Amino acid sequence: MKVKATFEEVFSRIPGPVTAEWPMGERFAVALAHGTMSVEYYAPIGLDPQTPHEQDEVYFIHKGTGELVIGNDRHSFEPGDCLFVAADVEHRFENFSGDFGTWVVFWGPKGGESGCGRVEENS
Repeated sequence: MKVKATFEEVFSRIPGPVTAEWPMGERFAVALAHGTMSVEYYAPIGLDPQTPHEQDEVYFIHKGTGELVIGNDRHSFEPGDCLFVAADVEHRFENFSGDFGTWVVFWGPKGGESGCGRVEENS
């Protein structure tokens, strides 16, 4: 089982395959995966075309600045910030700098863990 991933190795695989959603190549690469958990590096250019995910996710901002739009709410970010998005919720990055890149962790069941325990909200 792989237990370590480096930014350099993961980022070297971006862009990934060309798809209908990613005509210039996928802007993410999987770093680690185990069970329901996966860690990816995400580095969109210009626009963020992502759609809601089936699992809960946490973004750990690595480089750059911008805003994460979740529903109608905007959350500015900078390196070192950590942002949570629940499963199946519309979200996208906007107004991000050209060097923007983030680690993202997906985990848990499809539909998220909304009924599984306590969630604290700190804004």
